Amino acid sequence: MSTAEETAGGETSAWGEVTPDAARRLLVAAVEAFAERGYHATTTRDIAGRAGMSPAALYIHYKTKEELLHRISRIGHTKALEILQVAARREGTATERLTDAVSSFVRWHAGGRTTARVVQYELDSLGPDARAEILDLRRQCDAVVRGIIEDGIASGEFDVLDVKGTTLAVMSLCIDVARWFNVDGPWTPDEVGALDADLVLRMVGAAK
Repeated sequence: MSTAEETAGGETSAWGEVTPDAARRLLVAAVEAFAERGYHATTTRDIAGRAGMSPAALYIHYKTKEELLHRISRIGHTKALEILQVAARREGTATERLTDAVSSFVRWHAGGRTTARVVQYELDSLGPDARAEILDLRRQCDAVVRGIIEDGIASGEFDVLDVKGTTLAVMSLCIDVARWFNVDGPWTPDEVGALDADLVLRMVGAAK
């Protein structure tokens, strides 16, 4: 099993829907290569080699390197949106739902940091059409968090002057975890999720 597949937090399960097996192996290899070397420095030969396949075999499943990145980005952003939507739809106060949304979102970025780094930081490597699709998914993620914050303001739980700016700050805090989290560091994904959830509640002025 490759490094990308071994990473904790569901990096392997993220690709469970991808079939056949060769296509999944190529996606996992691409994630590993893009995270390690960056999209532009990675060649299709690099990806195929990591997957134990020939370069010619890669083109059976993906026409271009960008198609691989697009597939990775779409799957990753769809999963991120699902995580936030589940938290937003749960029963409970806005404070409880925001806590759940942030802690779950952060755990995904920490536990699946290899995938998350590619998903969140290689957006500009996509062509216009693919980039537009991913940006729409990002806007949907933002809207979910913004909706919870607005619910908290309406219920009197939160004191926020700039909803748009606060939403951006919350999302940035969560996403940036993928950049710095180290599995050998002092915190677990659960601990970072709890820490950031507490910071966000302070950010929105939630009553303790």
